[in-house]
Formats: sequence, C-alpha cells, structure tokens
Amino acid sequence: MITFKNNLKSIIMKKYSTILLSIFAFILVGKIYTEIPQAQVSQAHIEFEVTSHDYGTIQQNANGNFSFKFKNTGKEPLIIQNVQSSCGCTVAKRPTAPILPGESSEISVKYDTRRIGSFHKNITVTSNADNASVVLYIKGNVVEQPKEDVPVKPVNEGFTPVAP
Repeated sequence: MITFKNNLKSIIMKKYSTILLSIFAFILVGKIYTEIPQAQVSQAHIEFEVTSHDYGTIQQNANGNFSFKFKNTGKEPLIIQNVQSSCGCTVAKRPTAPILPGESSEISVKYDTRRIGSFHKNITVTSNADNASVVLYIKGNVVEQPKEDVPVKPVNEGFTPVAP
C-alpha cells in the first residue's frame, strides 16, 4: 500500500512539474519574442512627408489637387491596398505597382471645389506596411467666385422717341 501511495505521489509530482515547466517555457519564449526590436522585423514601412494639407481660402472651381508624397523606408516591397476618402467630394488615387524599399511615390487627392464652405476631410491609406493604416487630412475654405462686372450699354440711347 505504501508503494502505491509513493508511486501515486511520484506521478502527481511529475505531472505538476511538467505543467509548471511548460508554463515557464511559454512565458520565457513570449518574453524573448516581444523583446525583438522592430528594426529586425522585415516589413515595409510607409513614411509620408506630410499627413495633412491646408488649402487655405480658395475660390470656387479652383484647383483642388494635392499629392501626398511618401517613401517606403522598410525592407520589403510596399503595396498600397486601398485608399478611402471620407466622402464623395474627395477622390484619391493610389499607385498600383509595388513600391520597392527606398523608393518613393504619392497619393493624389482631388477635392471638389464647386462646393462652397469650409471642409475637413480624411483619406485612409491601407497597405501591407507595419503601420498598415495611415490617415491623411485635408482642410480648407471654398468661397464664391466674385461676380464679373460686365459693362452695360444703354439700349437705344438717343433713338427712343420722346413725347413732347
């Protein structure tokens, strides 16, 4: 009976030891993995020169184009998967070809300046980079075009009969 109890204790202790050792190993591996510097991770990285543009005050029907220039500072080709504007008044175009490490490209944005008033819009850029989602901002104020002064000639001046 004593040997059975000793064997049972031995089996239970081995199971607990194995479980504790496994937990310790998982914690250790997790800690080592999270301490790997990001520079060692091989991925694309998108870096914009600017992430916002202020058109200022512009006239109605003025040029609403702007290009957000960026560079792939990562170690893998950068693929822009999607460019989504916050409303239909802003159209954004993305490059379709992969941007190789060290190369530059741009996101072209066009705001519809037929709309009068102030605006604040955002454009979300989604890619395979480590910073996978970047938000770009545009703002400004569209004012009405000034009315043109058209000289008006008097019609029939001097030719209209005047009653005595």
